[in-house]
Amino acid sequence: MARPKIAVVGAGNVGATCAHWLAARELGDVVLVDVVEGMPQGKALDLMQARPIFGFNVQVTGANDYEATAGSQVVIITAGIARKPGMSREDLINTNKEIVANVTRQVVAKSPRAFLIVVANPLDAMCYVAYKVSGLPRKRVMGMAGILDTARYRCFIAMELKVAVEEIQSMVLGGHGDDMVPLVSYTTVSGVPLADLLPKKRIEALVERTRKGGGEIVSLLKTGSAFYAPAAAAAQMAEAILQDQKRLVPVSAYLTGEYGLEDLFFGVPVILGAGGLEKILTLELTPQEEAMLKKSAAAVAKTRDELGM
Repeated sequence: MARPKIAVVGAGNVGATCAHWLAARELGDVVLVDVVEGMPQGKALDLMQARPIFGFNVQVTGANDYEATAGSQVVIITAGIARKPGMSREDLINTNKEIVANVTRQVVAKSPRAFLIVVANPLDAMCYVAYKVSGLPRKRVMGMAGILDTARYRCFIAMELKVAVEEIQSMVLGGHGDDMVPLVSYTTVSGVPLADLLPKKRIEALVERTRKGGGEIVSLLKTGSAFYAPAAAAAQMAEAILQDQKRLVPVSAYLTGEYGLEDLFFGVPVILGAGGLEKILTLELTPQEEAMLKKSAAAVAKTRDELGM
């Protein structure tokens, strides 16, 4: 049986690391695409040479055009520029809008049946661009943010309580930004509510650290942003689709009335399987969580409007 093909567009830190996770987990043959000549080819060859050491047998190839991506089941879009000093948010949005629109047109032309996983920032807005440009059904276009934000939240709780990360069940909803909403009411450690294990002040500090999780890494690195965890989160989404895992995870999805929101990509809980976004779940939220979600949605809607699409 032929292995699935996964295209990763953008061979920078996130894209290359994503290719690494995908290949190491043998989820399919990986095609790494970038406009910089030689870079995706070099990184792909380097990954191929790791195969005998770790014993994975998928193919990893690098390319500067989209021909090699033809017939991909999943396309992960990491292409886009990071915000540079002195650059306005509007500049970032407009530049990345052009990049993501162009990438989407090219990959969909070669792989019309693919599922698109968007990682480019500003995340929810770039999902909107990919969705509008691709013409694909909403179940096949999604954004990676909630899994990453939830992983950060779970990580900080595990560090605080000194317990295994696997024991922590939680979910972070909303836009991928400072207004994201970690759901404390749904956070448990092996079924025990977090509120029974930590005082309110400590929980609030962990929520705040989660919201600033990406910024904390940027300030430590000084010349870049996070890539190991974002890449792992995108790989997990691809795995859920390719292996029909029916995972219940938070994903940026196009809403048509869910949570009272319309025509917006927003982080919500979904069932992720072979059909892509197979179902959006509507959770009962506390009044405080409801208010935070509305605030987050307003920020996401503002960015969407700036796209002018």
